[in-house]
Amino acid sequence: MNLIFENIISEKSIQLVLSMLVSFLITWRSIPVIINICNIKGLMVDPIKRSSHEHPTPTFGGVAIFASTLIGYMLWNFFDEGYLLHKVMAGLVILFFLGIKDDLFALDALKKLGSQVLVAILVVVGSDLRITSFFGIFGIYELPYIISALFTIFLFVALINSFNLIDGIDGLSGGIGMIASAGFSLWFALNNQWSLAALGFSLSASLFGFLRYNFSINNKIFMGDTGSLIVGFIISVLAIQFVQFNVFNTHTETVYQNAPVIAIILLCVPIFDTLRVFGLRILKGKSPFKADRLHLHHLMVDNGLSHIATSFILYFATISLTTITYVLRTFFTNTQLSLYTIGLFGLYLILSRSLEIRRVKYHKQKMTSKELKKNGVKSKIKFEGSINPN
Repeated sequence: MNLIFENIISEKSIQLVLSMLVSFLITWRSIPVIINICNIKGLMVDPIKRSSHEHPTPTFGGVAIFASTLIGYMLWNFFDEGYLLHKVMAGLVILFFLGIKDDLFALDALKKLGSQVLVAILVVVGSDLRITSFFGIFGIYELPYIISALFTIFLFVALINSFNLIDGIDGLSGGIGMIASAGFSLWFALNNQWSLAALGFSLSASLFGFLRYNFSINNKIFMGDTGSLIVGFIISVLAIQFVQFNVFNTHTETVYQNAPVIAIILLCVPIFDTLRVFGLRILKGKSPFKADRLHLHHLMVDNGLSHIATSFILYFATISLTTITYVLRTFFTNTQLSLYTIGLFGLYLILSRSLEIRRVKYHKQKMTSKELKKNGVKSKIKFEGSINPN
């Protein structure tokens, strides 16, 4: 009697659905256990001055994301796995333990950065996953090996950190990661790249289960650095491989000659935020890794929006801009679409600046109303105290 999963269910699309279901259920059921253990052992993160939260919260949601994504992916034996996925699994294990240590003891930024560079080198050099062409953007096509490898390593480190940077409010990093991984995985599935599709869909389903608790009021958990490192790393792999497949598969119906622009727009929230925040910190003479409340999501929350409203607005922006770019790709060249992307970044800078100005006014009005209310109470007490009871 043969009970090998692949012989029972041979249809790849059904395998993907089952991987997603398993990943989702594992996350959904394991996070309450993790929350309970964190409460018993006191493994909570205390809110700091720049935090948007008020109460100590467990920060090990990344453990569930890591386990459920790997289990969902490893259910099936995909024959297109190749060198890449083996190096990716090794990188995931390294980043998992790095994240766990950071969530427990808060590692130095340079040590974290060095570990990320090593993982990037493992994948880029070990499996030859590189951005080899700019698709004619600004007249640039094929890149020399050294430039290609160094540029790809830089992309890995930048994207991994970008998901860590947007993990400042409930649901944002997890939700953007869910949308991006699902978007890339859909393309891989349509092009019969089943191993990458399974990895991305497993991550997306895992994050969907995580969001239920990340948005919770009474049963909240954060993904922590463990989660953001894993999410950023897997999405980096998916994004770079998405671009590379479109370099080689030039004669298929689903090829995107605008793949780099589509990838950037799908990841515009973390990419734009990282560019702006790092730029502002450097201009102010501060370390680019010094935490603050300059992020767009912090500006939106400080202007009176809730965490869930802010996250859903940025979800909608991601999906809308990606859809618009997908439509525009048939009408414009890569250079024109790149200029369009630069224009979107300019609009993002203008919006962020206006929110900064509005935040100052909003807090001034808030402080004024508090003072008026306080003075009103004092006047009332003074008035009542001056009345002669006789």
